[in-house]
Amino acid sequence: MSTITSKDGTEIFYKDWGKGQAVVFSHGWPLNADAWDGQMLFLANQGYRTIAHDRRGHGRSGQPSDGNDMDTYADDLAALIEKLDLKDIIMIGHSTGGGEVAHYIGRHGTARVAKVVLIGAVPPLMLKTVSNPGGLPLEVFDGIRAGVAADRSQFFKDLSAPFYGANRPDAKVSQGLRDGFWLQGMQGGIKAEFECIKQFSEVDYTEDLKKIDVPTLIVHGDDDQIVPIAASALLSAKIVKNAVLKIYPGAPHGLASTHQDQLNADLLAFIRS
Repeated sequence: MSTITSKDGTEIFYKDWGKGQAVVFSHGWPLNADAWDGQMLFLANQGYRTIAHDRRGHGRSGQPSDGNDMDTYADDLAALIEKLDLKDIIMIGHSTGGGEVAHYIGRHGTARVAKVVLIGAVPPLMLKTVSNPGGLPLEVFDGIRAGVAADRSQFFKDLSAPFYGANRPDAKVSQGLRDGFWLQGMQGGIKAEFECIKQFSEVDYTEDLKKIDVPTLIVHGDDDQIVPIAASALLSAKIVKNAVLKIYPGAPHGLASTHQDQLNADLLAFIRS
């Protein structure tokens, strides 16, 4: 397995396929790099180098007790990019991974970055506050924490339904896709997954978004039951300079899988533009 060692000694697993301009993927919670298989395979076959890591505590990466916070996630990503000496990269982040991409740029800048794609991403802030009245109340995230702590296996099985929109009438979501979600979730460590909930819900990425100064594509489904579009993509598109917003009608949070062909075509067109 390919790994790098972060500054605190944690092993970070990554996949590295193909040759050409590098496309670097950051996954959502509680998944791992496998969530990007459909995009990585497609873009690798289109002449790009596709790279995706398992966030610390997730998938095949190490499960340290400490460092399960967005500052460290962004620094781990920076360590991977620097170790592989990647330049002129396309950064793509889904959900929590969108926060990771934004925070990477907030901490490390865009010297190595050519373009950014945020898909179903959590920025600018998921939590409802006085200044963010459209966010979700803290009780929602406390409920996620309670579900993970009590029986995360069943919680992930249940969560896969709204994640992919399988709970909608006439939905065509395979059991295999839902099983894959559960499997990826169970490959991670419960402590890291529990602590990551605060990172995707309570971290404010507004200042990070303001530092994005490269072409940016924001993709979101208008039936996203996990990260509601009104409090995320619609706001981010106003904060990121000259961002292009693409709304997928009826698409769920896990649109990289449910709308794989549409997303792949849009990614390729944006990368080539």
